[in-house]
Amino acid sequence: MQTSRKSRQRTLVVGLILVGLILVGVFGFRAARAFREFRRYGPPPPLAGEPAETDVELIRDWMTIPFIAQMYHVPGRVLFKSLDIPEHNNKEKSLKQLNDEYYPEAEGIVLAKVKAAVLANQPPPLPTVPATPTLP
Repeated sequence: MQTSRKSRQRTLVVGLILVGLILVGVFGFRAARAFREFRRYGPPPPLAGEPAETDVELIRDWMTIPFIAQMYHVPGRVLFKSLDIPEHNNKEKSLKQLNDEYYPEAEGIVLAKVKAAVLANQPPPLPTVPATPTLP
């Protein structure tokens, strides 16, 4: 009777450990997959309706073309055309990655070309609305 009881307890403990390991494996796999998906996306885009950024000196080599295009309100295809780089398979690459891949002999050329293209293609500033006069 004692051995039957010990055997049942041992089976229960082993079963609970296995269930715990399975749960850890399932949720660990889901967490790893979610982390990979999270890393795929870059910084969040600016809020809709925000004015375009105008200072090209804020452009850094970690930024992507679509991010710069949205931030500065310049079409991405214009920026890719100024770099003579195909848009296909290059949207998620940073300026540094594009420079290393297409212009390895010229450090920083992609950053300089993107800054020049943004300056040349910025939309005109929105007209400012004068303050409404108030009556005394």
